[in-house]
Amino acid sequence: MSVPSDPIADLLTRLRNASQARKNEFTVPYSKMKSDIVHILKREGYVTDVSLDTTAVHPVLKIRAKYVNKSSAIVGLQRVSRPGLRKYVGSKEIPRVLGGMGVALLSTPLGVLTGQEARRRNVGGEVLAYIW
Repeated sequence: MSVPSDPIADLLTRLRNASQARKNEFTVPYSKMKSDIVHILKREGYVTDVSLDTTAVHPVLKIRAKYVNKSSAIVGLQRVSRPGLRKYVGSKEIPRVLGGMGVALLSTPLGVLTGQEARRRNVGGEVLAYIW
């Protein structure tokens, strides 16, 4: 198994592919940042359940996708900051996704936060992705 150069983009691609293929459950290799991102998606209502499977040689996150009326709860995903071009914002410049209908994920000194949480805590950081 090869290691992707951008693990967050790999997570988002697996999430997009699973939702388009109408998969109920899929796995991604575990990392703390991926775990934080997926738990935020669960809290925001984009995925149903997240669990850590440590029975294999390498731990994996098992993610259950959420479907509403036979369509995915995730309409779109966009990776913003990438290894070749990082995008950082201050606390006053945090973008709103679809006028507040979507979620901006930020990596901050306080951990991975949504744009709304980062604004509330008055902290900026790296814009990881937009999800709507």
